[in-house]
Amino acid sequence: MLFFSSLTKEVIATGILLAIVIFLRIVAAKLIRRYAKLSSIMEHRTNLVIKYIHLLINVLAIIAVIVIWGVQKKDIFFTLSSVTTVVGVAMFAQWSILSNITSGIILFFFFPFRIGDIIQVHDKDFPIQAEIEDIKAFHMYLKTDKGERITYPNNLLLQKGISIITSKFEDKEFTD
Repeated sequence: MLFFSSLTKEVIATGILLAIVIFLRIVAAKLIRRYAKLSSIMEHRTNLVIKYIHLLINVLAIIAVIVIWGVQKKDIFFTLSSVTTVVGVAMFAQWSILSNITSGIILFFFFPFRIGDIIQVHDKDFPIQAEIEDIKAFHMYLKTDKGERITYPNNLLLQKGISIITSKFEDKEFTD
């Protein structure tokens, strides 16, 4: 019984942290869904960004729990530096994965093209004019007028010049 009474502060702090994490996850999901609805962004892209935000919140919560329960700072820094080194070496070998995920999030929030738009990728070696079929976390599916289906990495969309040739939804009247 003495064990539980000595850890009351940590248990209460952990409970409060858990409530904050749940609150932040709900608020973040609602804000992202509201933004996606106003911007007419596809639901699966919205869910992907929500997963990334939830992952970030969870990692921060784990770090907070470690601090609450009194793990020594030198032990935290040693563990984090070891994990960061291993992840850094692995990501150096696979930097394109992280680059494409980051590009996918940037495309979600800031780029003007949508599924159905016809775009031109200004690449001197491999110029592409195609319709956007789908935008995923790592790549985009494009379909040319010849019927070719091209998988194009998201990070290249940020590096190359892009022109929107036509938008499926601009200048069209919808009738019942």
